[in-house]
Amino acid sequence: MSMDSSIRRVSAHRRVPIAGILLFCVVACATKDVAPLNPGSKVVVAESASGGSTIPSPSALVPVAAPGLRNLVSYHADVISGSAPLGTEGFDTLASFGVRTVVSVDGATPDVEAARARGMRYIHLPVGYDGFDEERRLHLTRAVLDGLDSGPVYIHCHHGLHRSAGAAAAVAVGAGWSTPEEAIGRMRVSGTSPRYRGLYLCAAESTPIDPSRIESVDPDFPEVHRPDDFVQMMVEMDLALEHLESIAEAGWRTPEAHPDLVPAAEAGRLADLLRLASEGTRASRESDADFSGWLARQSGQVAGIEARLLVADVDVLALDRSLAAIRGSCIGCHAVHRD
Repeated sequence: MSMDSSIRRVSAHRRVPIAGILLFCVVACATKDVAPLNPGSKVVVAESASGGSTIPSPSALVPVAAPGLRNLVSYHADVISGSAPLGTEGFDTLASFGVRTVVSVDGATPDVEAARARGMRYIHLPVGYDGFDEERRLHLTRAVLDGLDSGPVYIHCHHGLHRSAGAAAAVAVGAGWSTPEEAIGRMRVSGTSPRYRGLYLCAAESTPIDPSRIESVDPDFPEVHRPDDFVQMMVEMDLALEHLESIAEAGWRTPEAHPDLVPAAEAGRLADLLRLASEGTRASRESDADFSGWLARQSGQVAGIEARLLVADVDVLALDRSLAAIRGSCIGCHAVHRD
């Protein structure tokens, strides 16, 4: 990509009053009183006059469903955030949209072959529930801008609610398409929980990126980024579980001693780590044929904790019981597979 083409694709910088950004961020990132639009309460189906699926409008105020895809929200013309494709149906729908670049910000291994069979390129740039750094924002922005040269770009995480929305919002601001306030508004349409403050901050603190900085990014992005270090994942799981225990002791709120901990984000991180571990080669080599399945089931149970933490009034007793069950299950697993 030449510098001239990069300049053409990136809009001129917009001046956004800093007070407005900070005020909006405080409102969007509050853990109480600010609820995102609920994608489950009203979802429309994207259909053309001929009955086929169409890309949702960037001005749509509710998420869209399409065959094999959920929670579709456009952040710019031809830049769509949504769920991971559900089997061949999801990839077929993306192909019908004309998508040629799929950017996964989920930790799970993308189905590269399914995309490749339909003429699509997969780019794997995982981000966390707590947000991502400037380097990752640069990578995402270049990946999306390069992809637009070939056709629409699809950005997905697992459910299409939180991480893909945060990534798409940061790209929209970085490319000069949206102000931070506008991008955060799209995140709310996606249903991004205000409890994921780090993701909202990634949009609120984003600024338009100079074309020369985008041009300096190596465009050779990986199809699959998967560190298969099982020991390191276990260390991270232990830390996430410790954080959840501290959060539980604080009544399932952010502990005063650890103001950086976001309850739902810690649960989401642990669920993701368990899901990744269940799909890795280390789990498949265990003599216990159900080890991978056990990890996957644990991931589902922890995801249940995450879901309970995203409601306005958390059920402390139910959360305590769930955490105790997970802790006991971990101890039993360690006795068999680690200790």
